[in-house]
Amino acid sequence: MPNAKVLSEKKAIVAALEEQLKNAASGVLVDYKGITVAEDTALRHELRENEVQYSVVKNTLVRFALDAAGLKELDGVLSGTTSLATSSGDPIAPMRVVNKYAKQLNDRFSIKGGFMDGRVLSLEEINSLAELPPKDVLQAQALGMMLAPITSLAIVIKAIAEKQGAPAGDAPAEEAPAAE
Repeated sequence: MPNAKVLSEKKAIVAALEEQLKNAASGVLVDYKGITVAEDTALRHELRENEVQYSVVKNTLVRFALDAAGLKELDGVLSGTTSLATSSGDPIAPMRVVNKYAKQLNDRFSIKGGFMDGRVLSLEEINSLAELPPKDVLQAQALGMMLAPITSLAIVIKAIAEKQGAPAGDAPAEEAPAAE
């Protein structure tokens, strides 16, 4: 039987993982066997830039946390080496960065499973979401689509005004009659 100190430390780790999972918009479980220190450093740097929490986790501890967070369906992927990447901001960020490295490192780094908004995702869903551009790019594209009709209307109105006569700014002002 483990001593009380070790048991309390493990309970604290599980509680922290559970809190991380519950607060996360999305997360990905990764198998990282065989990557070099340089590759791991580059991965962690890019994850930090995208505000993604990343840590190596023990399967038994993360299993307890997943069960408590309502993600019991992911228990089946918890074997071998496991790391967890979660994000409470951009929900696509962990999938995008991890998928990029999975493509670069082939069989040495692979996605085991993932979740978004409390729902377990299939590997196909994770891969398709990973191909989406970052949140700020999507917002800029949406704003551009909303502004495009207004911009086109302004261009058409200007063209009509120019076709029917001199532009409004170039029209000579009428002189006021002189005071008698």
